[in-house]
Amino acid sequence: MRGRVHQVLATLGYGDAIGHEVLGIQRVLHGAGYESEIFVETADRRLENLTTDYREMVGGISSEDLLLHHFSIGSRASRTAYALPGRMALVYHNITPPEYFLGVHKDLVKLCFRGRRELTAYTARCELALGDSEYNREELATLGFPSTGVLPVVPDFSHLDLPPNTITSAAFDDGWTNVMFVGRVIPNKKFEDLIRAFHVYRTRHNPRSRLLLVGSYSGFERYLAMLHGLIARLGTPDVHFLGHVSNEELTALYDIADLFLCASEHEGFCVPLVESFYKRVPVLAFAATAVPATMDGGGVLYSRKDAFDVARVMAAILDDAALQDTIVQSQDAALARLRARDFAGTLLRFVDQVRATPPRLAPEVTWDFWSQFDQAERLEELRQFRPAVYRALPTDPGRGARDAGRDRSSSPGSGARPSESAYRAPAGAPRIPHTASRR
Repeated sequence: MRGRVHQVLATLGYGDAIGHEVLGIQRVLHGAGYESEIFVETADRRLENLTTDYREMVGGISSEDLLLHHFSIGSRASRTAYALPGRMALVYHNITPPEYFLGVHKDLVKLCFRGRRELTAYTARCELALGDSEYNREELATLGFPSTGVLPVVPDFSHLDLPPNTITSAAFDDGWTNVMFVGRVIPNKKFEDLIRAFHVYRTRHNPRSRLLLVGSYSGFERYLAMLHGLIARLGTPDVHFLGHVSNEELTALYDIADLFLCASEHEGFCVPLVESFYKRVPVLAFAATAVPATMDGGGVLYSRKDAFDVARVMAAILDDAALQDTIVQSQDAALARLRARDFAGTLLRFVDQVRATPPRLAPEVTWDFWSQFDQAERLEELRQFRPAVYRALPTDPGRGARDAGRDRSSSPGSGARPSESAYRAPAGAPRIPHTASRR
């Protein structure tokens, strides 16, 4: 083995962009002869066998090792990685601005605000900070990371080469026009703008059309209810929320899509855009944040959020087969440029760059960090193996106020059990007090 280069992240999800990237990074590292584990808090049950519990990092990471840290908000895995020895390269997938969740998900407003603040603590902890797009790299540089780079997203499309499962798509394969979007049902994706544009298109241009919205809405039921209310007020039938689907179902849905419509206002990359390129579905997308760079000259961009204008462009594309062919050809060229990027070579050059720096000892953290870590570990064992005892634990109504007074980077809420709050890590480098490191 050439050495140890591990990854750490909060959750390894099935079928999502970050999950695909993490597994791709591990394949490259193994192929180059590195020992490489994926440390997580949680993982989809279909991927659990590929991961290691993040608590195993404690005592297992040395100053010679390199951690590729996929930064995530409110993550115990992130905060544990911060406190350990070893070199670190941060991989930043962007944090949605908290204002998008106002009135929809108050907890995420807090988490996104704190996450953006906590990110600045890593400016002195990391040897290198990588964005998965130029847009994300620029944000890291603005935050003060001294050494930044771009680790390009070069998606592995093998999940779209699986035999299609038509159990979901069969009901929509009937000659009607299928407008589709793929993405989690969250406010920054601006599903309301998709619905308004589709309403105008269906009403004024093509009554034999439908809108297929593919993506999980778990945790955002309030936003989903708001969207259903909008649909009812507009009186627009044929808007279908399909929820989370398997890879086999997803490829079947791409096969019947006539247009991929994106209205998202905040994207760090947006993998479904290039998935549509791969499946040769014409793309019409709002030109915001990283979207223009991701599309790289392929597809069609629009810059004005007027439902009538967007509907007219939709009709122009969907009514003209020759124009569709031209758009798909532009997407083919953009996808070829993306796939020509040397992801493996770029990753390994960044690994060599960080490994050339001196070994790093554990940083200083707050005085009670490791005692909270031990307490959280003991209580997690109770939660898993003696749930009745765990549920009987008393809450501490005053905890939130006391923590706020001691350290405003704390994440516990009022009345939380000790195990329900992530143990504290510094919210900014200047706030790190003197303390001993662990192991």
